[in-house]
Amino acid sequence: MNEKKDNSTFIIAEVSSNHGQNFERAVESIKVAKECGADAVKFQTYTPDSMTIDVDNEYFRINHKHWGGQTLYNLYKNAYTPWEWFKSLKKIADDIGIQMLSTSFDKKAVDLLEDLNVPRHKIASFELVDLSLIEYVAKTRKPLIMSTGMASVSEIEEAVDVAKKAGAEDITLLKCISSYPARPDDMNLKTIPHMKELFDCAVGLSDHTLGIGVSLASITLGATVIEKHFTLSRKINTPDSFFSIEPQELMDLVKNVKVIEKAIGKVQYGITNEEYSSKIFRRSLFIIKDMKKGDFINEDNVRSIRPSNGLLPKHFAKIIGRKAKQNITRGTPLNWELIE
Repeated sequence: MNEKKDNSTFIIAEVSSNHGQNFERAVESIKVAKECGADAVKFQTYTPDSMTIDVDNEYFRINHKHWGGQTLYNLYKNAYTPWEWFKSLKKIADDIGIQMLSTSFDKKAVDLLEDLNVPRHKIASFELVDLSLIEYVAKTRKPLIMSTGMASVSEIEEAVDVAKKAGAEDITLLKCISSYPARPDDMNLKTIPHMKELFDCAVGLSDHTLGIGVSLASITLGATVIEKHFTLSRKINTPDSFFSIEPQELMDLVKNVKVIEKAIGKVQYGITNEEYSSKIFRRSLFIIKDMKKGDFINEDNVRSIRPSNGLLPKHFAKIIGRKAKQNITRGTPLNWELIE
């Protein structure tokens, strides 16, 4: 799915509900995400009525440290992004050169985003089992990102199969743990290369852990996309602020991802261009005691030491007991011409 010319990791700053239903804050989030180096800023396109129904009973009450004490309907009512914002937010993102994405939760949301010509679509972990929604999104034939939190192998297989049959050719799966915040112990990042091989798709990470360490680790295992919830400040209390990263953390993420990408490089053995100047510090065989012509070479007059101007240490056994061809001064690198 990565359209960046250098094929580097695609980093998504997930605003989600962190705008606090304040339009100016949503705009500022887009601008700051761009300044921090993110490739895309993402919102969520739903209404409380498209997510659930307004009922207060045991089925709809939330039991969660941060979200508990309310119904699902009230949570989404306080968290959703007003749909009338999207056209303006998309233009602002386009004007400053950052992609604006949004997760669709029903077909009307897909239509809205298609009218705005978003560059790609996103399916959330909780909607991965909504195969009719996936089919509808896939028919746009745009790049499709699907989070896989909670999903079994067969559920991911079904979602990918439906998407491909409906026309999706560019699919990225995101390894994800759908808990908020997620524990690093539960992330199991080794799943990333396994998922890539199993489903023949690009694979990234939707990271709900605190901090950026897990996201950085995912790069070494082949993640091509990192999605991280982003807030201007965790002091601004919103439904998702408690597990979101702040601007400095986003900047650190972007910077360190670039370092890791360079460090991963390619399979390479032997000396690099930068190592040539260090080669002199390798060990080699040197005369450590003045020798006269005909003296026998032994451990008292030859040693393996730095620098590397003499014979390689592996030849030591071959030269023990042989004679010096000439007088040799202490500190002379040993070579075959000095040995009978």
